[in-house]
Parts: sequence; structure tokens; C-alpha cells
Amino acid sequence: MADLAGTIQDLAVRIPVFLLALTIHEFAHGWLANRLGDPTARLQGRLTLNPLAHLDPIGTLAIVLIGFGWARPVPVDSRNLRNPRRDMVLIAAAGPASNLLLAAASAFCYRMVPWGATGVEWAWLAAPVRAMLRTGVLANVVLAIFNLLPVPPLDGGRVVSGLLPLRQAITYSRLEPYGFLIIFFLFFTGIIDPVFGVAVRTLTRALVQMWG
Repeated sequence: MADLAGTIQDLAVRIPVFLLALTIHEFAHGWLANRLGDPTARLQGRLTLNPLAHLDPIGTLAIVLIGFGWARPVPVDSRNLRNPRRDMVLIAAAGPASNLLLAAASAFCYRMVPWGATGVEWAWLAAPVRAMLRTGVLANVVLAIFNLLPVPPLDGGRVVSGLLPLRQAITYSRLEPYGFLIIFFLFFTGIIDPVFGVAVRTLTRALVQMWG
């Protein structure tokens, strides 16, 4: 029973945190694309903070099963952009940037919630709030760093493609059909674990300590 209660408590913290992080991430892509001239996300109802508009069924289930998930990518039509190559870099970077901002905000709030809460009306709330904020920092850092991996179709891959000379960018973009196989290989074999783990721990610690 204790294990079941712990699992339920963990899911009650993890699911809303990830849904918020994924929603903000996709909203940021769509919002900036709309600002830069592409209304595709807005016309498809994706320019919203309603998580239901962004949920991917399998990605949501993955949050429950493995503690990590994903949302449906926001559509972007580069033909509508004023400066397609530059703007696609900015739009791709907007998602991870939004997660880093959310992680920083969560870290700030985490530092503001006192450990030694007194009074029955506050004490019962302090622990779960701190747990949710702590998870918010970690989840958003993980999402940001994961999406910045330079493998298309991840955001990092889009950024690299936009920064390369056109000929090299075309060659690089041909990796996209194999992108998720590459990502699966990197994590399944553990090749990327040391670098990824160090990056997550270092950035998480820096964000929490940044606020004193």
C-alpha cells in the first residue's frame, strides 16, 4: 500500500508538471512562428495554453510509464516566414528557451517556499508545493537539454540546420528520417548518459543556487 500511495503521489506531481512544460514548449514555437509571419499554428488552434490542444496520446502515456513524454509538434510553414532560414532557427530555439525560463521561475519559487512552515493551514501544503516546484525545475531542464540535442527533427537539429551553409544544411537534414533511431541508440546504449546527466545536474544546480 505504501508503494502504491508513493506511486500515486509521484504521478500527481509529475503529470501536471510535464503537461505544463510541454504545453509551454509547443506554445512558444507557435507564438513566435505567428509573430514572424506564419499563422499555421494559430489557424489550427495550437496557439493556446490549453494542454488538450497539444497532447500526444503516446507521449502522455509515456509520462506515466517512464517519467518522460512529448507533445504533438506545432506545425510551421516556412514559406510564410519573412526570413525562412533565420526564423526557423529562432522558432526552434523558442521551445527549449521557454523551458529554461520555466525552470528558472520554478527554481525561484522553490527557494521562496520555506522549509520550516508553521501552522497547520500552511504546513500541509509546503511539502507538495516544494516537490512540484523541484520536479518543475528538473523536468524543464531535461526537456530543454533533450530538445537541444543536434539531431533532426529535435529543435537542436533545426537550429544546426539553419546555421549551416545551405548545401551542408540540405545534407544534414537528410538525417531526419533516422533521427529518432539515432536518439534511441544514444540513450539505449548509454553513450550519451555521462554528458546528458552532467548537463542536467549542472544546469539544475545552477538555477536553484542562482536565487541564493
